[in-house]
Formats: sequence, C-alpha cells, structure tokens
Amino acid sequence: MTILSNKSISCSFGTLLGYAPGGVAAYSSDYDSASDVEYPKRSAFRSYVDGIYMGYKWQCVEFARRWMYQNSGYIFDDVSMAYEIFNLRSVRDIASNTRLPLQAFGNGSQRHPQPGCLLIWEQGGEFEETGHVAIVTEVFADKIRIAEQNLDHVKWPEGQNYSRELVATISEDGEYWVACSFNDALILGWMIQTDDDTDAEIREETDKQLFSLSSHHVKPVSGQKKSWLNVANKDEAAYVKALQGHKLSAAFADEYRYYVLSETAEDALRRATNELHGLFMHATDYVLDNEHLLEKFNLPRALLPKIRQSWDNRLNQLITSRFDFAMTTQGLKVYEYNCDSASCYMEGAKIQGKWADHYGVHEGEDAGKDLFNQLVKAWQKSQVKGLIHILHDDDPEEKYHALFIQQTLKAAGIDSRLIEGIDSLIWDESGNVVDAQGEVLHWVWKTWSWETALDQIRLECESDDASSESFEPLSKKGKTPRLADVLLHKKIMIFEPLWTLIPSNKAILPVLWSLFPNHPLLLHADFELNEDLQASGYVSKPIVGRCGANIQLVDHAQDVLDATDGQFAHQDNIYQSLFPLPLVDGYYVQVCTFTAAGKYAGSCLRVDSSMIISKDSDCLALRFVNDEAILLQ
Repeated sequence: MTILSNKSISCSFGTLLGYAPGGVAAYSSDYDSASDVEYPKRSAFRSYVDGIYMGYKWQCVEFARRWMYQNSGYIFDDVSMAYEIFNLRSVRDIASNTRLPLQAFGNGSQRHPQPGCLLIWEQGGEFEETGHVAIVTEVFADKIRIAEQNLDHVKWPEGQNYSRELVATISEDGEYWVACSFNDALILGWMIQTDDDTDAEIREETDKQLFSLSSHHVKPVSGQKKSWLNVANKDEAAYVKALQGHKLSAAFADEYRYYVLSETAEDALRRATNELHGLFMHATDYVLDNEHLLEKFNLPRALLPKIRQSWDNRLNQLITSRFDFAMTTQGLKVYEYNCDSASCYMEGAKIQGKWADHYGVHEGEDAGKDLFNQLVKAWQKSQVKGLIHILHDDDPEEKYHALFIQQTLKAAGIDSRLIEGIDSLIWDESGNVVDAQGEVLHWVWKTWSWETALDQIRLECESDDASSESFEPLSKKGKTPRLADVLLHKKIMIFEPLWTLIPSNKAILPVLWSLFPNHPLLLHADFELNEDLQASGYVSKPIVGRCGANIQLVDHAQDVLDATDGQFAHQDNIYQSLFPLPLVDGYYVQVCTFTAAGKYAGSCLRVDSSMIISKDSDCLALRFVNDEAILLQ
C-alpha cells in the first residue's frame, strides 16, 4: 500500500491536497483551521460549479458530486449522510435534466468496481453517523486506488492522482472484495452508472399496500373508567380542560378509532424526514444568498440582517419542527415544513400513547413513543444556560403545549418559567426585559409564530423611513415591551430561531422544486400558475398561512374541490401540484412527522372530513405494525 506523506503534517482548511483524474481538485477539510475571515458565515462553505450546488466544502459528498459532474455531467441527489448514497438508484443528467440508472454492487460482488465508480462506507466506527464516499480511480487484482476528501488533511505525494490504496482480493468464484483500512468501519460496496443490473443489489419492489393507512376501532367496554389522563400533571390537566374531557378526539364518535401503518412505512417516513430537513436547510441557505428570491418571502427588509445573523449563528439550535405528508399507495409527498412553533407535540408524544394504554391497544407500537426522550436529548445538547422563559398566549392549546415543553425541559435538567402573554414583562434601567420576579430574560421558547411579531415591525417601518433598513427594540424603563421587542432583543435567544421564518414560509416550496426538480418526495410548485399545474390540478396556498387557512384545491378540470377562509387572503400565493390526502374510513388523513433537533423523532395523524387539514382537525392515534399484519388484512 502506498504510504502518504507524514500524517502529522495537517494542512489548513481549503489547502489543495491533489488532483484526481479529470483534473478535479481535492481540498483539506480541517474545519478547526478554517479562517473566520475567509469563511465568516455558513453560506461561505457552500460549493458551486457552474451555479450547481455540489455540497459543503470540503466534505466527501461534495467531492464525489463534483467529480461526477466535471467528468460525466451528472450528479446524484443530495443526501443527509454519505452512506445513504448506496440506496440511490439514479443520477440526474444536468444538461438534459433526465434520470440515468445507478446500480449498487455489494462488496464481494462478481461485478468488479471500475474507474469512476463510487465506493461507499456504512455509518459507524471511523465514520460515526455519516458513512463515507470516495471515487475509485484505478482497479487492480490486488488493490484499488481511490480519491476522496474529509478523511485526512495531508497533501498527496507529488505526481499522484489518488489519495490512498486499499487492499483487494478476487475469490475463486470471481468475487471482488475490498478491505477497509479501519477495523471499525465497513465498506458497503460500489455504485456504477449503467443500464446493466447484472449482479447488482436487488432492491425488491415494495408492496404498495405497505403504504396504505387502515382504520381500526377499539371495542368499547361497558363501565370502563373514563378518566385516563393524570390531572396531577399540569400539562395533562390543561389538555383535559382544553378538550373538556379525557379524550383524544374532539368527536365522541371517533373516540375508539385509530389508524395503523406498516413498519416499512415508518422507515420511509424516518428517511424522508431526515432527507427533507437537509433539503429545506439547503434551500434556506440558497434563498438567503439570493436577493431576488428573498423578496418573494415578503419579509420586512429591516429584519433581513437579523435573519442572516440567526442563520449563521444558530443553525443547529432548532428544537422542534414538523413535516406534513400525504402517504398513499401512489407515493409519499411532503406538503410543507412547520419549522416555527410547530404544534401537536403533546398529542404525538404523550396523549396518543396514553389513549392506547387506557383502551388496551397492543397492536404494533405507539408512533410517538420516542418523541419525549428525543426532545429531552435535544434540549440537553442545546446551549441553554440558566432559566428559560416559556411565552404563550391564553389559547387553551398553547397552554398545554407550553406545559408539555416545560416537562421536556425539566427532564433535561433545565429550569423554566411560564409566562402567559407579555403584560407582566417590563423594561429595566439597563435595557433588559425582566419578568414579574425581576428575572432577566435570556432564553425564550415561544408558542407564537414569528409572523405575529413581523406585523408589528411592518407597521413601524412603514411609518418611519429611517427604520426601513433596520429594526432595534426601543426600551422604555418601567414600560411593557411589545412582542417584537422581546423576540428581537439582541440579548435574548429565541426558540425556534429567527431563521425558521424561511423554511416555514410556503415560498420555499417553489425554490425546492427548482433546486431538486422531480425529487420523489416533492410536489411541483411555482410562484405562478402555469400550464403544467393547471393540467395536473393544483393547490393555492398563502406563503405565510397557518392552520390550513386560505387554501384552495382545484382539479385538472379547474373545478374547486375544497377551499378555506382565513386571515391570510392579503398574502401572495404559491401553487403546488394537487396530490390529495387519502380518504380512509370517511376521513382524509394526513401523516405528520416530528423532529428533535432536525432528526426524525416520531409521528402522529391529523384527520378531517374536509380535504384540507385545519387547526380544528382531530389528532387520532397512529400505530406502526409489522408488515405481515398489513399484508394479511
């Protein structure tokens, strides 16, 4: 095996390490040495070639995508982790915007690797949660040569167009095996762009029935105890008060109803959630770097510097967010991403599980069984130090949601204090916001959406030309601050961060489609109603609408299928391809997935007799059962 230069000599971030075949440069990814001057914010780490996003400088995935594009003109889809590449089965030809087949061959395949193919490592060991990818440059009977980034940070020897060699062996049966140089890592195999799938990894076509929701009912037991939530717990007591009883559904007729999905569907939801979070983060970064797109989001210009600062400084401080999906036998499609003050966490993490326990539902597993603990872990990894204030309105749902979040904070060892409204808050002589006990606010988790504060800012900026390009709270000792003053105070860190305004805005949906056209999880979306959308049927959505307000569903014949009123009629609209929710046992059913710190943490359901899910739509219990149980139905 070729010995590289002294590994103790680590090159600083961005140093040229060498050139792979085709003249593709590889760079050092020693992030600890990255210059704050050259890379002042996260967007500076984005890598583009010909205006096409390759990845983050200088990670292994970025190098592999850039190598493929510069040598072959195609790229594989963006992935959250390198090991996920092994599940891809196509690449996108950039010039024609068409799909080309990508085959996976497991380590030990009789189809040998070839120059230009991708070598993929499993997650774990040396590669922790990410896995790894490299480009195979040369293939021999006893070794292969590879080029890569983000393994070590040393220059390649003079005249060498690869980073290292790996030992290989051809068995008596003609199987090609590659040895990993790390004892705790595993090579999955290699990926070749070819129509020939001989000896390729067989990915059996998943039975579409496994993505079908089914409705089940609990048999009522006469004389059964009606109280099943513990009202000694403040969050459960507030929930009982809000719903006026111990129940999951607001409709008495549905109190015994629940839905089931397969374990395969659960896995698809997990993978989709994690992948989509990455795509939405990529699109957010792209929007913040493109003024003409940012204008589509109808945000006050005075707030833009603060949004960019929030993105640069607090990207990894997201705690809660929720995806809304349509899951049908025709596919899984995301409607939108609720990154800012997502609701239904208590229903998903606690109520649906307690409902099932009370009624003796043992079929499968609770879809939210891990959600509480995942939130606790997210808080423990956050940078919160000291007391965090929980701000909420007097809305009953906000009250129990706030109390539930308080329980996750308590379990994480973080002190918190609930504040209903903001009337008890005042400015002190130093320009701080303090509560009724004289405690200065430093950390805040809120139930209000950021848009509520934006309306105050818009009014102020419209009446004062001097403030149109910037906004700073104006403190008045002894006076009550406005909501905008609290949420935009430079000494108060808010959850969820200000940057969540971007991915939560429906204007992100056309941006996503333009960046990842024909992505299997996305629906065609545009800022204008075009012929393709009219032909397929479309949904009209206000860019900052909430709770299903001001939405219109129109079919391919231009007939309105359903529509809602609301307070967002003045907002600009986007148009999204029509993909109706499945109608199951009299209800349209939407699957919601929750994240904790941007990763999948659980699921729940929202149902309605209307095709549009709204604030008043019920949450019903979801159970994940083994595949056999679904197929035997």
